[in-house]
Amino acid sequence: MNTNVNAVVGVQWGDEGKGRIVDYLAQDAEIVIRFQGGDNAGHTVVNELGKFGLHILPSGVFNKDTTNIVSAGTVVNFDTMDGELENIRKTAGYRPDNVYIDVRAHLIMPYHMALDGAEETKRAEGAKIGTTKRGVGPCYTDKAARSGIRAGDLLDEEMLKSRLEALLPKKNRELEYYGLKTYTLEELLEVTKRWKEKFGSHIIDSVPLVRKALEEGKKILLEGQLGIMRDNDWGIYPYTTSSNPTAAGACNGAGIPPRAINKVFGVVKAYSSSVGGGPFMTELFDETGDKLRSIGAEYGVTTGRPRRVGWFDAVASDFSCYMNGVTDIALTKLDILDSFEKIKICTGYIIDGKEYHYLPVTRLQEKAQPIYEEVDGWMEDTTKARKWEDLPKKAQDYVLRIEELLKTHITYVSVGPERDQLIVR
Repeated sequence: MNTNVNAVVGVQWGDEGKGRIVDYLAQDAEIVIRFQGGDNAGHTVVNELGKFGLHILPSGVFNKDTTNIVSAGTVVNFDTMDGELENIRKTAGYRPDNVYIDVRAHLIMPYHMALDGAEETKRAEGAKIGTTKRGVGPCYTDKAARSGIRAGDLLDEEMLKSRLEALLPKKNRELEYYGLKTYTLEELLEVTKRWKEKFGSHIIDSVPLVRKALEEGKKILLEGQLGIMRDNDWGIYPYTTSSNPTAAGACNGAGIPPRAINKVFGVVKAYSSSVGGGPFMTELFDETGDKLRSIGAEYGVTTGRPRRVGWFDAVASDFSCYMNGVTDIALTKLDILDSFEKIKICTGYIIDGKEYHYLPVTRLQEKAQPIYEEVDGWMEDTTKARKWEDLPKKAQDYVLRIEELLKTHITYVSVGPERDQLIVR
């Protein structure tokens, strides 16, 4: 099968800079499909129109010739989507009309957000997942329990009403348990009516469109959120998201057969960062960590909360490259390390006195101490580099060492947020 399908996945814990890579690749993509997740994580996109934080819109939204699909594997908050489209209108001067939602995508209802916050608050301090309280987890719970509301339900008012009538008593009992506001059928129908008026004409069955594009060899880009370390099966469970932000998840969420994917671009930071709970083996708690966070502007796009930061973890990233079948790596934020005299790379762990060079399960990660390899920093400005040869020799050495450890070619090196600050190797 000759195809033009590329997937972009996170190699770490999320926040790797996928937005800027998708934005770059989407410039000549004919279809961009967001395949999983909700508005609980964000992509930062910087282009000639301005700087944008996208949470649910596909990053191809800025290319007017690109069809953008929020697909079946996602959970959608239409209020968030509306806000993002309005922000583009205010900043860029137009409201994009090239975004479609698959009929099968589940909807984040008001009660999902209320329950998400209440459940996280009730967890003991050491057991907190780090949810953004956007209702994503409870929405996926309803999806698995076959009691969710899907985008296509908005198009059939009688069916929507009957489904809400059936599930509302149970939801109100859950809300009452936490001492929260309950909802009437009329209140929820008013919300869904508003969503239908705004987005009803953009709710489609994406399968015929995507299949036709695939068979015609059109360029299709699959975009996820977070990284495999937050995957519900292979990540640091239970400190995970409720879906699969992997290349395999891309196929399922977007409705693309696995053999159709041509390339898998794994996005990885030149260091590590994480938002939320769970083990994070290279985390820095000292002045170096503060410096890394400050220079890297490591604050969540969705929450604004400070991210946990640390040195590059080659063990976790190697695991991710294997699990995703990564063909090309995009290394982001190399410029953030420009002023560090010494830089460390984690090449293994010590757990209960034993050396590990593969990623173990969560309970063992929580006891892991990193084994570091230290390299010299380059102490030069890399932000003006546009070709591989422009990078300082020590910066090249650092990139090549990561490539060696991950056994995967580093195709892109980012030295800043602008579109032209991307070196192609």
